[in-house]
Amino acid sequence: MRVQDLMTRQVHSCRSSDSLEQAAQLMWNFDCGCVPVCDGDGVSRLVGMITDRDICMSALFQGRALRDLHVSDAMSKSVEACHASDALGNAERIMQAARIRRLPVLDEHDALVGVISLADLAREAARERTRRGKEITETEVGDTLASICAPAQHSPGA
Repeated sequence: MRVQDLMTRQVHSCRSSDSLEQAAQLMWNFDCGCVPVCDGDGVSRLVGMITDRDICMSALFQGRALRDLHVSDAMSKSVEACHASDALGNAERIMQAARIRRLPVLDEHDALVGVISLADLAREAARERTRRGKEITETEVGDTLASICAPAQHSPGA
């Protein structure tokens, strides 16, 4: 099974020049806590990810209204991604190593085509519970979740 078999294809994204208010509204409208940030003309070139937590922390520490802050001020610019043709295990390894719950999915031209989440992997592991030749197991999903939820190691003064 490949990432393309489980990923969510209808992905709502924002641009780095959008306001944090626009990104927050997008998350509210589509009931999601994370939005890919894409720039480029005609091609959805992934340049970052923004979460509801990123928005809150940016507003708190900058002390400004969301409409006065840009997505580029708060987004994660270092983005992990996988490709639609990747095996599910590869996507899981990336999530585990990067400690993330959602992973953007790119096509062969590196354009955004979807998102795969830890929840997608968990649902597939549950479906596969009784099958032989499992792509992913519930134990692996649990291990990935444990890695993601482990306390971050902050250096003093950071």
